[in-house]
Amino acid sequence: MDVKELCKYSEPVNELLARYGVKFGIYKNNEFHEQLFPFDMIPRVIGTQEFSFLEKGLKQRVQALNLFISDIYHDKKIIRDGVIPEEFIYAGSGYLNVCDGITPPGGIYSHISGIDLVQSRDGTWYVLEDNLRIPSGASYPMIARDICRKCSPRTFQENHLEDNRNYATLLRRVMDHVNVGGHTVILTPGRYNAAYFEHSYLAEQTGAHLASGRELTVENDHLYFIDFSGKKERVGAVYRRISDEYLDPMNFNEESVIGIPHLFDIYRKGNVALINAPGNGVADDKGIYYFVPKMVRYYLGEDAVLQNAPTYLPYYEEDMKYVLEHFDDLVLKDVAEAGGYGVVFGNKMTRQEKEDFIDLLKAEPRRFIAQEVIDFIDLDIMDEGEIVPRKADLRAFVLMADEPIVWKSGLTRFSRNPDSFIVNSSQGGGFKDTWVLSQ
Repeated sequence: MDVKELCKYSEPVNELLARYGVKFGIYKNNEFHEQLFPFDMIPRVIGTQEFSFLEKGLKQRVQALNLFISDIYHDKKIIRDGVIPEEFIYAGSGYLNVCDGITPPGGIYSHISGIDLVQSRDGTWYVLEDNLRIPSGASYPMIARDICRKCSPRTFQENHLEDNRNYATLLRRVMDHVNVGGHTVILTPGRYNAAYFEHSYLAEQTGAHLASGRELTVENDHLYFIDFSGKKERVGAVYRRISDEYLDPMNFNEESVIGIPHLFDIYRKGNVALINAPGNGVADDKGIYYFVPKMVRYYLGEDAVLQNAPTYLPYYEEDMKYVLEHFDDLVLKDVAEAGGYGVVFGNKMTRQEKEDFIDLLKAEPRRFIAQEVIDFIDLDIMDEGEIVPRKADLRAFVLMADEPIVWKSGLTRFSRNPDSFIVNSSQGGGFKDTWVLSQ
């Protein structure tokens, strides 16, 4: 690949991305700030055999996680058999008691899973976390690849790589597979949401209606979309981009003004599909992550193809002892936080900060996990005309219809800070296209 040929289009490509609204919004302290999501022209390249290995492990992992969620809200065998402590499940903020006994249309819970991975310097891939609630990010490499293709068609003619333009087709396949009859809508909380660009872009690409809660109503045990003329049309599937607690003010947070009253009631009756299913947070709690390899063995009778990062649960006395003895060598994560928040490195703390954190850890051991710091690989980025190395991860997308499908692309995020391991867009990171070679 001629890197220089591709990089000379960096400025016009980023200008076009900004014009199309490829931005990342952050709403905090009652203020909304919108920032560009910087795109780096040098792609991450993954070979055919290597991606086949990832594909096998990702399918296996998502199948096990779906079986786990179904089990937790039905028979709870994994708890009865002592694989996961009962109190560990029910103490997690992601478990929703109201979902107990509910089977979603098609029996699928995580229709779209965003699995975050890093590759260590020895080539080993590790899963850092599983995003099963409202994983975002697929739209960014989609539109970036499209613009790059227009700017430098020769690059894509001369390199043999998988075409990533099929994500919308795969997503539509998932929507149609669980649709119980009627239109499909993408439910957005509105333009002040961090990923609003993605909501509108995916609606355009899939042909789904982009709708807010004000445009949807429940009547006679069914959901209806109200168009601009006031006409009501039945909805059979909702790709919701609203968190569980704001989805339905009659069943969750009564102060929600972005949800749809009684939506959960008709979902419980099987009269609408919700993508992803409410209650999935029970499986993407960072504490539950510790048990995923055991889930694979328990539900599928197989060893996990993809490894977790070496992880310790202070909840267990033996692990707490290890964490305290090796505190400076570990990264500590709050299990309920996301977006790079709640992550602290032991060796970056002052003495007082360590003492305070350890007191909190001992008081609330279920709240944290500790992990070995993986020295994951750097990828080249273009920074002010110079090629420099930066830490990067990969969010792989697994879609579930009649079978699990791994999108042959992904969102590669990188840190723009040379001293940081945190790549999240909310922390100022940028993104790359991910090329999966076709031969």
